[in-house]
Amino acid sequence: MMAALFTTITACDPKKKNSSETESNKTTTTEDITQLEDTVSTSPQAIQPKGPKPDWAPASLTPQMQAVLETLDSLSAGKKLTDLTPQQARQAPTPTDAVKTLMQENNIPMPPSKVDTSGVQIPVSEGKQIYARIYTPKNGAGPFPVIVYYHGGGWVIANLDTYSASAQGLAEQVGAVVVSVAYRQAPENKFPTAHNDSYAAYEWVLKNAASIKGDPKRIAVAGESAGGNLAAAVSMMARDKKAQLPLHQLLVYPIADFSMNTPSYQANANAKPLSKPLMAWFFDKYLKSPADGKNPMISLVQANLKGMPPTTIITAEIDPLMSEGKTLADKLKADGVPVTYQNYKGVTHEFFGMATVVPEAKQAQQLAAAELKKGLDK
Repeated sequence: MMAALFTTITACDPKKKNSSETESNKTTTTEDITQLEDTVSTSPQAIQPKGPKPDWAPASLTPQMQAVLETLDSLSAGKKLTDLTPQQARQAPTPTDAVKTLMQENNIPMPPSKVDTSGVQIPVSEGKQIYARIYTPKNGAGPFPVIVYYHGGGWVIANLDTYSASAQGLAEQVGAVVVSVAYRQAPENKFPTAHNDSYAAYEWVLKNAASIKGDPKRIAVAGESAGGNLAAAVSMMARDKKAQLPLHQLLVYPIADFSMNTPSYQANANAKPLSKPLMAWFFDKYLKSPADGKNPMISLVQANLKGMPPTTIITAEIDPLMSEGKTLADKLKADGVPVTYQNYKGVTHEFFGMATVVPEAKQAQQLAAAELKKGLDK
């Protein structure tokens, strides 16, 4: 499992446990410099791809992003998720695995954790339970603001470990308790199971925030990809049920349109790690029928968005979902919702959790944390 990639990494000499062990008048020798250079990690800017840009990629694809995709291709041995069963796809290498491999190859250390983790079972429909992992800042007594986080994976693949970097990083940078929700996945559980599970988890947090060192009055939702869709749907459900509304929602390249015929779908139909065929595969597995795709909880761009919480939307240039993310931002604004929108050029879907190797991810994470802090500072 990857530790948080949000944290800035400071290179140091591991032979020195603390500064007090270093004599102030020690002379630096050539041998000392060589030893220090051997321990200093590679900066993201130094990471370079090994081959030419893929045929589907625009000229703007950054070297670091290309290196991640090359590594993922190597780990995947050319296998496409669309050729696998959902069960097989859940075992396939992920972008998180590619980042971890690049870190190892380039001597980039894993940042030390600034959170404690624990787990909880949350009751959902039909007498079932789902698991949630709780990330609690080590520093401070609380009560902390709370972020309910929903991972990506098209409602079909990925898990809490795949997106642990994002959840842990939000906890560390915002200074919040993050509750990362393992909603039930398709095709075993069709629409709207993941959506209902996600709302049940939000309700649980509203009622139990104090028990996890959280402030029940300062709660936000966040998610990536399918998780971004779930976060927005939770806000919509809370509004419609007249429940406590999240103070802020962070939507990172959210799924927001079933049409799959937007400009970015056309431009990035064959992109990686997310392509148009893979999105069609996800929809096929989660939705009971194409009619479900028109439901406002799936096609957020067609929903009534009035009364939604202040929103931050982050998109990637080389991503089929970029256009619908921008459209969602525009429609939220038109419905009177305060919106911060930022598109990051040269990067693809899933870039957000890659701050140790992709500079744009670090920028996006800093923006997300700043906006969440602002929204939760009530």
